Amino acid sequence: MRANCYLVVSKETSECIIIDPGDEAEFITQKVLDWQLAPTLIVATHGHFDHIGAVLALKLNFGVPFYMHKKDAFLLGRLRKTQIRFAGTDPGPPPTVDGWIKGGDEVKIKNCKLKIITAAGHTPGSIALVSGKDKVAFTGDLVFADGSTGRTDFKYANKSLLNSSIDKIEKLTGYTLYPGHGDACIMS
Repeated sequence: MRANCYLVVSKETSECIIIDPGDEAEFITQKVLDWQLAPTLIVATHGHFDHIGAVLALKLNFGVPFYMHKKDAFLLGRLRKTQIRFAGTDPGPPPTVDGWIKGGDEVKIKNCKLKIITAAGHTPGSIALVSGKDKVAFTGDLVFADGSTGRTDFKYANKSLLNSSIDKIEKLTGYTLYPGHGDACIMS
């Protein structure tokens, strides 16, 4: 699925937040160890398997909590079946969610605060994580560098909500957008 996973790192403390670990838990774990990072939290921009498939393994490896939006909780129950069907791998049982996040909440590590923005449409619980200080946004499957957007052909998706969410992101002029798939881009 070529989904992106991001490590947001404090240069001062080596603490990090892991965003959207969809697969390759061993690779992510090795990078964290190689770079001598200290994970404090795992956050999902939404509940699709290609964004949470490695969460359980990383929780077990590092003993850190996992946060996502409650409106995507129903997708956790589908994780195993969906990942086996589309990726041919078994992620094991779904991870336990340790904290439900919503628009207006913040997650932080030393010198880095990410504000949660509701970005529903692709899924009911899609979010974006935004740092005004660093002018970056982790947008999940909301919008991509080529101008395309997340799918809305699922029964639970909503194109009107997706368009409203995109309107919020379009206001982030000069921000680097880090999408769930593909290359980063600068919002102009």
